[in-house]
Amino acid sequence: MSLTTDLKDFSQKNGADLIGIADLISFRSGNFSHPADLLDPYDYAISIALRLDDEIMDAITDHPTTEYAGHYRKMNKALDDITTKIVRWTSRLGFRATAIPASFIEDEKNLLGNLSHKAIARMAGIGWQGKSLLIVSPEFGPRIRLATVLTDMPLVPDKPLKNRCGKCTACTKACPASAIRNILPKESHFAAREEAIRLDKCREKTTEFKAVPGIGAMICGVCVKSCPHGKGKDSVTEKGIEKAKLFGPH
Repeated sequence: MSLTTDLKDFSQKNGADLIGIADLISFRSGNFSHPADLLDPYDYAISIALRLDDEIMDAITDHPTTEYAGHYRKMNKALDDITTKIVRWTSRLGFRATAIPASFIEDEKNLLGNLSHKAIARMAGIGWQGKSLLIVSPEFGPRIRLATVLTDMPLVPDKPLKNRCGKCTACTKACPASAIRNILPKESHFAAREEAIRLDKCREKTTEFKAVPGIGAMICGVCVKSCPHGKGKDSVTEKGIEKAKLFGPH
C-alpha cells in the first residue's frame, strides 16, 4: 500500500487532478493494445486525469472552438509531462514503466491509439463509461483528459465505478453527428464501441472539424460540454479549489 500511496501523492504533487490504478489482467486477451505485445512486461496501468477548463468547455456550441483546440493540445502536453515524471520516479525505484501519450491516433479510420485510455481509466476507478463512451468522473464529469503509464511496480488496484447515466439523453441530443445511440451498457462497459456510438458518423464529423482553420485535430467536445455531470461550480470540490490555488490553471 505504501508504494501506491506514494505514487498517488507524487502524481498529485506534480499536477494530476485524478489518479487511479488498473490491474492489467483483464486486458491480456483480445486486440486491446497496438502493438499486441505492448502490455507484456507490465502488471498495472496508472491512469492520470486532468480537468478541462469550464469556461472553455461552456463556450462550445455545436462544434469545437479554436480555444478548445488550443486547450486540448495544452492539456495533452501537461499530461505527457506528468506521465514522464511518473516514469522517471518509478524507474528510480527500480521498476519498469512506460508512458502512453495522451493523444496519439495510430489508426484514424478506426479511431484507435496504442491503447484505450478510457478503458484503463474505467478499470482504475476514474469514472464510469458513459453513453458517449466518455469516462464520466464523479468530480468533473467527462471534462477531463487522460493519459496512462504502464508499470511492473506492485500496486493496489482501484475498483470500477457504477454507471450513473440513467435515463439522461443530454449527450445523445447534443451530438452534431447523431452518432450516440443512447443506450446503457448491459454490463459495466460496452462489449464493443459500435454498441454505443456510430463510429463512422463520429469519424466523419471530427474529420470535418479537423479541416477547419485553427482546429487541426479530430476533436469535437460537444458531448463533453453537454453532460450534466461535472457542470458548473458545484462540481468543484474543496480539495479541487485548494489544488487550483497551488497549481493555477492548466
